[in-house]
Amino acid sequence: MMKIFLAQRRKDAKRYRVSKRLFLRLCAFAREISCSLATLVVVSLLTGCNVQLPGKPTEAERWRAPEDVSDFNELYTTNCAGCHGTGGTLGAARPLNDPLYLSFVPDDALRQVISQGQPSTNMPAFSQKAGGVLTDRQIDLLVAGMRASWSRPNDFSGVAVPVYSASGVGDAASGARAYQTYCASCHGPGGSGGSAGSIVDPNFLNLVSNQGLRTTVVVGRSDLGKPDWRSNLAGHPMSPQEIDSVVTWLAARRKN
Repeated sequence: MMKIFLAQRRKDAKRYRVSKRLFLRLCAFAREISCSLATLVVVSLLTGCNVQLPGKPTEAERWRAPEDVSDFNELYTTNCAGCHGTGGTLGAARPLNDPLYLSFVPDDALRQVISQGQPSTNMPAFSQKAGGVLTDRQIDLLVAGMRASWSRPNDFSGVAVPVYSASGVGDAASGARAYQTYCASCHGPGGSGGSAGSIVDPNFLNLVSNQGLRTTVVVGRSDLGKPDWRSNLAGHPMSPQEIDSVVTWLAARRKN
């Protein structure tokens, strides 16, 4: 009888140990499940609250195809700042952050220059259709961004800004006389240099178009201290005919 009792006790003890081990394993598994669920809940809550998780890129840091970029500052910095300067000033080329220039040049002309470039100059074509990298929409964004950021049209509401394109064919002889009146005091009697540099240097003239010459005569170069058409001679702005003729006189000194 005692043997039967002891055997039964051993069986009960064995079942207890097995049950205990199973119970402990189930508890550990339950804790793992609870932690996993808690983690999922926390991540879901953080994601729903737009909390930035470690390692997750911001929207600005996400890679985008070049043609998908639509921010004016990014487009300008990537494609224009190398020549025209950060913020549109202090570059090797003309400053674009110039309210007078933006009042002078029409949108269509800006689009044309950005899209097709300026032949025989350092201004390349940026339109994809011309072998560049910008879409038509991005070129429109650049033009609109320059207007929104840098133009001040109210400053010129009462000013008769000369037209962008030549109003007629200038006369070289008249241009020579106009040059002596408005330009020689800085660029020298023959244009070869005075307090300012030469403007008849073939290397210069071969890198600038007639429209580029006209733009400089009308708008000046604020970054270089070059006055606009109103300020070469105090109280006596250049007439449209004088502007046309000075450009014709300068272009005639270009060596092809």
